[in-house]
Amino acid sequence: MYKCYASCAFGIEGILATEIRELGLTGVMAQDARVYFEADEYGVALANIFLRTADRVYIVLGEFSVRSFDELFQNITNIDFASFIPSDAKLPVNANAVRSELMSVRDIQAVSKKAVVKAMQRKYKLGTLPENGGVFGLFVNLYKDVATVALNTSGAGLNRRGYRLKNAEAPLKETLAAALILISRWHSRDFYDPMCGSGTIAIEAAMIASNMAPGIHRQFDAQNYSNSFRKAFADVREHAGARQTTPEMRICAGDIDSKNIKLATGHARNMGLDGAIDFYVGDATEFRQPEKPATIITNPPYAVRLGEKEEVERLYKNMGKVFLQLQDTVFFVLTASDRFEKDFGRKADKKRKLYNGNLRCTYYQYFRKR
Repeated sequence: MYKCYASCAFGIEGILATEIRELGLTGVMAQDARVYFEADEYGVALANIFLRTADRVYIVLGEFSVRSFDELFQNITNIDFASFIPSDAKLPVNANAVRSELMSVRDIQAVSKKAVVKAMQRKYKLGTLPENGGVFGLFVNLYKDVATVALNTSGAGLNRRGYRLKNAEAPLKETLAAALILISRWHSRDFYDPMCGSGTIAIEAAMIASNMAPGIHRQFDAQNYSNSFRKAFADVREHAGARQTTPEMRICAGDIDSKNIKLATGHARNMGLDGAIDFYVGDATEFRQPEKPATIITNPPYAVRLGEKEEVERLYKNMGKVFLQLQDTVFFVLTASDRFEKDFGRKADKKRKLYNGNLRCTYYQYFRKR
């Protein structure tokens, strides 16, 4: 069994921990922007292919306290990389540092790479490493002077599902879109995003409703580590394909810009979901009462540029006039505006701080009858 962790955006650690437990993985423990768990090759494949809110999945190779670059170098050279990594492996090293004595990410990467190479040279008795084989990406994270050296099993971030080739303005990360849906506890109502942009929220909803694994169509670095990893990923991918279903509820996505609808429709097609979502061109402030009980989850425009504030405030006010009159409809709005409730016309039943990239946002949740 490997000690692993899945990284995520701040604020959704609890959601990710629940996802990991539901996969049947053990030793689950949430910390800041990561969730630890235990897994074998099959579990690593499960996490990569099925997790909706994780950024990447890592296998921990070493953890230690560090306050100087000499300590960092020496501790990394003591890790037995060769027990896991072949002599010809490509060894990209990335790093991050938060609230640590060592804060220069560039220097952390450089020192760490030298230490990894030295450890590998010593074990394999090589003067130089060819680095012409498979990719074994390493990530060195320093948090409060504790260094975690880990193997990046995912490769590219897990938000890269493979469907979004082009973005509308201010795109929402796929993993955050999935988190918004899971936080809402939506599962059977009709679903609407009346300001869908490039379609990310609706596509993630359709994937959830279809039991579609978000990573089913993409590749991962770990599937090329060894025959046992290759088999695990193949088995999990086959299992993922067999469990897909057709959504039983209606999923709708609208936008006032026809170019966005064309873009979103193409993204859904890329994921094999073009028949699962009803796309339409329409103004969110003219949204009509749904025929059945419904859930609205949307990410409206933010006032991030000069001159947009009044226009966005007017949008929020008009949204409130329409949404607050809807019957049997709950709605959830993600925005960076700190005066959304005032403009919208009602305080949220619940609020949650989340991050859209580096932008701090609030998820306003309206689910109680008034």
